[in-house]
Amino acid sequence: MGCFDEGHFNGELENGVSMCSEVEDEANTAAIEDAVKILLLGLGEDINREGLKKTPIRVAKALREGTRGYRQKVKDIVEGALFPEAGLENNKIGHAGGAGGLVIVRDIDLYSYCESCMLPFQVKCHVGYVPSGQRVVGLSKLSRVAEVFAKRLQEPQRLADEVCLALQQGIRPAGVAVVLQCTHIHFPDIESIFLESNQKGWVKIHVSSGSGVFENKNADVWADFFYLIKSRGVDMENIHVRGSSDQCWCPSLSALSTKVSSKLGPINPAMVTAVSSILNSLGEDSVRKELVGTPNRFVKWLLNFQSIDMDVKLNGSLRGGIKPLNAACEVVNNIDKQIYSELNLPFWSQCEHHILPFHGVVHIGYFLSEGFNPIGKSLLQSIVHFYGFKLQVQERLTKQIAETISPLLGGNVIVVVEASHTCMISRGIEKFGSSTATIAVLGCFSTDLASRTSFLQSIANATSSAGQ
Repeated sequence: MGCFDEGHFNGELENGVSMCSEVEDEANTAAIEDAVKILLLGLGEDINREGLKKTPIRVAKALREGTRGYRQKVKDIVEGALFPEAGLENNKIGHAGGAGGLVIVRDIDLYSYCESCMLPFQVKCHVGYVPSGQRVVGLSKLSRVAEVFAKRLQEPQRLADEVCLALQQGIRPAGVAVVLQCTHIHFPDIESIFLESNQKGWVKIHVSSGSGVFENKNADVWADFFYLIKSRGVDMENIHVRGSSDQCWCPSLSALSTKVSSKLGPINPAMVTAVSSILNSLGEDSVRKELVGTPNRFVKWLLNFQSIDMDVKLNGSLRGGIKPLNAACEVVNNIDKQIYSELNLPFWSQCEHHILPFHGVVHIGYFLSEGFNPIGKSLLQSIVHFYGFKLQVQERLTKQIAETISPLLGGNVIVVVEASHTCMISRGIEKFGSSTATIAVLGCFSTDLASRTSFLQSIANATSSAGQ
């Protein structure tokens, strides 16, 4: 197995990580709460407003839960989970299950916090091992050991290496193989986001680690392993090569993201210090070489969502075309009236309850009232970004977009927001793959069921076509 940062592993398999006392636990939670208040104030927020009053404690609990691996012992998980299982008789050739046959657990859904930027990233983990010594381990323990190391600040290759070494030392098999499919949210470039809507959503990387009979990447047993996970979109050719020049997978380390945006202004040192305090309270060493720049990078990400009035430049003719709204819906109820629509406008935002990103797409439909002109896609996208780049909740975001567009078009608007929330995977419920849809209807869309149905069907059709 390849080398990795020994300091991060720190001999935990032999000695474990001592559990914090209740007093230490409470002190660390309180320290994180105080740090979060500093971050919110640095964003220009009112920490006493509804929606933010309990955010510091929610964030503290989520971070403590999401990094509980620092306070867990692998030894406690493995001991007592080893079971006797006879292997092949000595005069037989080959493998026939039990001790000696390849065992794989696939599609273990995990999440971890990126050590470079402190944002959560998703992991699909595949673990295999070849039992030896006439003993096998309970299959659930493979998932639990992987989770111990995922629940820490990580980077993909070290995560794979640590899981591999932990299982090798814990169950003493003939060999262990680990393959991870990792997905990281992309950093939108706030300088160009209002000009270019085609922003990348995800950064993906596949990594592997092997020990014992899996030490040799060309071994036949690796071919067996990859064949059995190939249906999951993994093969030998797309595995990241250890030590290659593109090993910095986190978008915060790219040349684009390291440039300080002129829209953000200078970074507040108190906010950087607050993030360092959070790292220490979680059980990390904020001066570990991989974490030296992390507080600064996290603050830069957070400042994208500061409470400021960004300049959304509405077309002058549209401003001049705004008319008082009226309740007359008979015009738009005409069966021949066209529903204008703009689908799949991307957005990024930050949940104000947990200070975690959520992202997705916005669908906008409207009837054009007499005397009004259609709105261009670029203007709609700018409005979406204007409300997205704030501390938000999805319900409010949907309502704000609808209410802003409505007077520009005569009042008949429908807005649907579909989003994935990292708080849904990085806390106790851990609902991987879930998404949330919200809808706002104004004017005739609030009473005309046929029009609503027609627009919602157009979203379904567009989604179905994109998936083919």
